[in-house]
Amino acid sequence: MQLKLLKGKLHQAAVTGCALHYHGSLTLDPELMDAVGILPYESILVSNMATGDRAETYAIPGTPGARQVELNGSMARLGAPGDRVIVMAFALLDTDEVEGHQPRVVALDRENRILERLDALYTPLGLRAAVAP
Repeated sequence: MQLKLLKGKLHQAAVTGCALHYHGSLTLDPELMDAVGILPYESILVSNMATGDRAETYAIPGTPGARQVELNGSMARLGAPGDRVIVMAFALLDTDEVEGHQPRVVALDRENRILERLDALYTPLGLRAAVAP
């Protein structure tokens, strides 16, 4: 049996542009892609934090260091520049691979700079005691 688990996530990415008449996809700064292990043309799920709308597309690398998060094609209907989105990539793991699996997660500011790595906060059993109330 295989399970679909989170592989990587860009949390609160700010949309920097929309190109409705482009072929489709999500353009991401390659440095952001690398931070969470998203590969070019990998399937991703994008969720608008304000509306809850979600759509599946694929990632394409943009300009390194430009911090771009651009909604292309029909994805441009998902949001507008300035909207905050969550970009998620998933992996299918065999049950014997699940133990010890750790997604790579980063939180971003409004300029798409990495604020913090969130992946260190989680264990297979939930939040670490250090961050519990």
